[in-house]
Amino acid sequence: MIPSKEGAPVTKQAETTARDSLWRRREVRRGGRGERPSGLDRERITAASVRLLDAEGLAGFSMRRLAAELNVTAMSLYWYVDTKDDLLELALDAVYAELRLPEADRTDEDWRGQLRRLAGAYRALLVRHPWLSPLAGRYLNIGPNSLTFARVIQRLVHRAGLPAHGVTGAISAVFQFVYGYGTIESHFLTRIAETGLSPEEYFRQSMTLVDELPGTAEAAGGSGDVMATRAGDTVAEMLDRDFGFALDLLIAGIEALAARS
Repeated sequence: MIPSKEGAPVTKQAETTARDSLWRRREVRRGGRGERPSGLDRERITAASVRLLDAEGLAGFSMRRLAAELNVTAMSLYWYVDTKDDLLELALDAVYAELRLPEADRTDEDWRGQLRRLAGAYRALLVRHPWLSPLAGRYLNIGPNSLTFARVIQRLVHRAGLPAHGVTGAISAVFQFVYGYGTIESHFLTRIAETGLSPEEYFRQSMTLVDELPGTAEAAGGSGDVMATRAGDTVAEMLDRDFGFALDLLIAGIEALAARS
């Protein structure tokens, strides 16, 4: 074990993972077998990887499947990457570029509104790319787009006026919440899509089933009661309302702690 930057121990496995990250290497791979394919580059490979992951998920992703998508041989991909993990790291970082990042240092804009918009954009990104959340937990997330995202978050939260030791905790509170909410929402919507039902049909059928189970109806409430209580006519409206309310609670907490300090 070796000490980390923060002083906590790091296992040998974690050390190896960090060393092997695509973004830690200084040299770009240029060594595929056979002739180097024309019309192929890392940008095109990465874009195709994202499309394939969106369409078929992590389970359907492979070097061979990607090569077929690009109409090249699987070995030709090794001119540009060493492993399948390299492709997944490239795809992971690429989708962070879809986020519209606020100008975090603009003091004429309210940091609260900027933080709400960025949190909402991150939630939408997680839902749009269901494979993103498991990869974000697997890799270091030190690609250029991911690091830019992290720096903007840090500058936004810093403007709240928290003491220095509280900034990382506030970031964790907000963006780990968004990560969890967006991940669960993406699983929920994927499950619905597999049934062929609309979200409203799926929700009502699920709540009807709950209503019929002994001992659960009183605790869960009926589908109509739940939708009325959560103030939404559609599942999307309910999800938006819950997300917005929870985010407001977190921001209010940040404000209260900043005022106290």
